[in-house]
Order: sequence, then C-alpha cells, then structure tokens
Amino acid sequence: MKFPQTQTLEQIAALLEIEFVGSPDFPVSGMNEIHVVEPGDIVFVDHPKYYDKALNSRATVILINKKVECPEGKALLLSEDPFRDFNKLTRHFRPFVSSSSSISASARIGKSTVVQPNVFIGNHVTIGEGCLIHPNVTIYDHCVIGNHVQIHAGTVLGSDAFYYKNRPEGFDKLLSCGRVVIEDHVEIGALCTVDKGVTGDTTIKEGSKLDNQVHVGHDTVIGRKCLIASQTGIAGCVVIEDEVTLWGQVGVTSAATIGKKAVVLAQTGVAKSLAGGKTYFGSPAEEARDKLKQLANVKRIPEILKQINKQ
Repeated sequence: MKFPQTQTLEQIAALLEIEFVGSPDFPVSGMNEIHVVEPGDIVFVDHPKYYDKALNSRATVILINKKVECPEGKALLLSEDPFRDFNKLTRHFRPFVSSSSSISASARIGKSTVVQPNVFIGNHVTIGEGCLIHPNVTIYDHCVIGNHVQIHAGTVLGSDAFYYKNRPEGFDKLLSCGRVVIEDHVEIGALCTVDKGVTGDTTIKEGSKLDNQVHVGHDTVIGRKCLIASQTGIAGCVVIEDEVTLWGQVGVTSAATIGKKAVVLAQTGVAKSLAGGKTYFGSPAEEARDKLKQLANVKRIPEILKQINKQ
C-alpha cells in the first residue's frame, strides 16, 4: 500500500510513539509485506530468524523489535511489537469507512456496466465499461475491476486475508489494507471469494475464467487465460502463470508457483512449485503419467503378495 502522501521517518515514528534510527526526513512512501516491498516501503519483522531477510530486502524502512546495525541507505523503526504497530499504520492510513448505501458515492462505474439488485459496492471501487455484476455480489473498498468483466451471484471480492499472530491471549489479526485487481474480460463464477492483499494486490489477469465456489487467497496472482474449476482453493501469495488449468477441488499451498500452461487434474494437492507445460495429479502433486503408474502398481500389491506366499 502506498500512502496518500510521502511521509518522513520522524512523522511515522511520532505516529507510533517509538524511536527511530536514520535521518528524520528520510522518505517513507508506503508499507508492504516482504515479498512485494519496494524502495520507500516499511516492512515489519519480529523474529530473529527473519531479521536478515528484512534488512536485506528492497524495503528501505524496517519496523523491528531489536536495535541492530542499520544497512546503508536504510532506516529503522524500533518497536516493542512490530505486528501491533504495523496494524496501527493500517488503521491510520486506510481506516474503515462505513457506507450508508449499497453503492458508495466514491465508487466509479463505467459506461454500459449493469449492476443487478442487492449488489454492494464499497468506497473507492473502480469498475470499467461493459461489465455485468449479478445479484448479491459484494465488492469491498478499493477493488479495481477492468472492462467487460462478469461476476456471478453471491461472489465476494476484497474479503480480509487469513493472517494471524498466535499470542498467549488468542489470535491477533493482521489487518488487510491491500486491494483486489480484476483485469479485462475475466469471468468469476457464483459464490467465489477473492481475498484482498495484506498490503499489496490480489490480481486476476486478463481473460481468466473462474468456476463457481473458488477461493483465492491474499496477494495471489493468477495469470492471463487461466481456467480454474469449481471448489479449488488457492492459498495466499501463490503465483499462477499464464494459461494454467486447475481442475475441480485442487488445493494449492501458500507461496507456490505454477508454471505457464501447466494442467493440474482434479483433487490434486499442490504442496510445492510446479514447472510449466506439464500435467499433474495426486497429493502431493506429481506428473500425472508417473502418478497413475504408481497407482496401477499399488493395485497389483495383493496379487504380488499372493504369488510370494505360494512360493
């Protein structure tokens, strides 16, 4: 997420009521998770295991719970609880704003777009031209929808990321301030959920088609001309490259990449990244031809045991 205006390190530290290391006028332009940070962004880290990764990331401001040597060209924000203070920044720069009508006055809807009854469109949503939004669709704040997009009944765009910190008193939720971005000529089936990014964008690119009851997790990127069948569940931070097909009830683990033109057969569990241009099956996923041979051999085990016992 980018701030409406560039802040200074001193301003951010004052907002959080914490100390900082660096020039008071060091520029701070936004906040993001480690995998999508850019220069000018704040990233938070609260475990020694990830200090080096955060300090050596593209982020130039590190919200951290220990005073460490500051890399050249960067700055530190010293916090007792970086998770809590990251949430505090989200509340300040992207507060929840209640809408008193089903379509916010700040939403922008393009020419020839049809919005059917009982659709909710939140604050600062942008919808392009020639779209069809079927009944009972919910589009949360800041979503961006391109031209000639069709969204079927009951779908939710922009729900919160499933992201929690386990504290002794219970789970503490990391607030989501990202967006959902749907490009041109996408069709999304009925009763789908697409979570917004924690700080960045969850993106479905041009020409992709989602069947009914598909879940897309936070910060995931689905490429161009992908086909995703019913009851598929895609975790957060997944990258699905162009022209991938996922058949029904596929499950994809967090941070996996599925390469261009891969085909994943029904009920497959994707536990790691998969190369493009191949067909996969099983849980964990393997090349379909190899997996089917394995299953055929498993079926032969009783026969083989009988032969062994006869000897």
